[in-house]
Amino acid sequence: MTPADLAAVVSGGIHTAIQSGRISAEVPEEIRVERPRHRGHGDYSTNVALQLAKSAGMPARAVAEVLAPLVSAATGVAKAEVADPGFLNITLETAAIGALARDIVLAGDAYGRTDRLSGLRLNLEFVSANPTGPVHIGGARWAVVGDVLARLLEAAGADVSREYYFNDAGVQIDRFVRSLLAAARGLPSPEDGYSGAYIQEIADAVLRHHPGALDLPESESATVFRAVGTELMFDEIKTSLAAFGTHFDTYFNEKDLHDRGDLDAAVTRLRDGGHVYETDGALWLRTTDFGDDKDRVLVKSDGSWTYFTADCAYYLNKRSRGFERVVIMLGADHAGYVGRMRAMAACFGDDPDRHLEILIGQLVNLVKDGRPVRMSKRAGTVLTLDDLTEAVGVDAARYALARASVDAMIDLDVDLLTRQSNDNPVYYVQYAHTRPCAVLRKAREAGIDKGAPEEFDPALLTHGREADLLGMLAEFPQVVTTAATLREPHRVAHYLEALAGTYHRFYDACRVLPRSGETPDDRTRARLWLTEAARLVLRNGLRLLGVSAPERM
Repeated sequence: MTPADLAAVVSGGIHTAIQSGRISAEVPEEIRVERPRHRGHGDYSTNVALQLAKSAGMPARAVAEVLAPLVSAATGVAKAEVADPGFLNITLETAAIGALARDIVLAGDAYGRTDRLSGLRLNLEFVSANPTGPVHIGGARWAVVGDVLARLLEAAGADVSREYYFNDAGVQIDRFVRSLLAAARGLPSPEDGYSGAYIQEIADAVLRHHPGALDLPESESATVFRAVGTELMFDEIKTSLAAFGTHFDTYFNEKDLHDRGDLDAAVTRLRDGGHVYETDGALWLRTTDFGDDKDRVLVKSDGSWTYFTADCAYYLNKRSRGFERVVIMLGADHAGYVGRMRAMAACFGDDPDRHLEILIGQLVNLVKDGRPVRMSKRAGTVLTLDDLTEAVGVDAARYALARASVDAMIDLDVDLLTRQSNDNPVYYVQYAHTRPCAVLRKAREAGIDKGAPEEFDPALLTHGREADLLGMLAEFPQVVTTAATLREPHRVAHYLEALAGTYHRFYDACRVLPRSGETPDDRTRARLWLTEAARLVLRNGLRLLGVSAPERM
């Protein structure tokens, strides 16, 4: 029985109490059922009586006393006891607790998935690094967090489209093209240009594709280097991200917004809404009406578009594609965008709290021997995604980036993340997965089968370490849902580490396979079901993080 199952039991008790006239109250939208800190308080506890007290016009303890016998009467519940100031402490029957092992095994890949966010169609934009250089280490963080968040949202029932905004227009691309041309001609990079070995590599590749590109008139030569250079750079970005386990459903070109006239259409829509005005020869959007610290320019006095106008057109494009919520992940250097983007959504007539969500992430540093790693072998000025994976590997890098809250700046320690010991979090969790794999492998080799589902006796799982493990396994669906709804992927990693520790303690205390000369019995088979359940949850959790679940290490 999972917390969600028990919440349904409590909800049923509330409805029965209301229908019988014992209480009159509004049923809460969410009933929280959690593991108490002290096992003496039961298997689970809920504060639902405190939630109901006000609308019921009764003390919370009195409400709990009404609910306790109704919950106690439910199948699988041994007892429900009232504790001050109105908590309901619930103890389950041993068989109801143990039955979860069978449920998990039968669910397989589906265990942990819920329908909590069913019906939500969401566009998730992340990474979106300009194609002017390799993905830097900060982008690597979003490559993991965005990818894991998409997996979590889907596991919670949402319809998610992963999107990369390909900024192939604007000043930065102009600087990139001038840098390529200089490298192709053997000249130093422009003062405002890009440097690093990759610039020379791309320039050489352009010339291999178009040997006569430098013989063309300047504007035509620049056109060739712009088209081919950005394509080559972006192909390299895609390759790096794919090798890192991050893929996108849509790659959206900013240039398309300009070519289709989407910026004009967006400005017309904003003007029709009465939010646009002209002053000093420029066109402005009155975002201060919706909480921004200042109004924003849409068209400069020289007639050129601002980046913000493209942001407006892009947001409108996403909404026109039927996405109810637009989620954008940005680095800490873009924190100032939040106010203007929310105001822009309001100018379009949307509710920023419902239709737009902007997540801000802090910086990442790579550390070795206690000191920051500062220079990239290839990019020169910044560390790249490829530098990170070369230093610690994909699994270690993804896990380390996923397990830290995006609100916190983090230092990734190369020495720790390449160490095969229990103080390396990814190794600790992956090793926990190999242990049940080894037990199950030895069982197969010995010809010991866990038996059919109907032969499984959950009442035999009576050891305290078995109960601890079952309780931890029961938490997984709620952890996934909470991580998705709060946009906090690190909760999954922290859960897996707790689960790994709980499994290790079970493994040490409860022998699963019989010793030499002993005959396997029903308890053996019951523990094999529990072992398989633990393996599946560890694997499902690692898959949500995009980290491999090895069977041997």
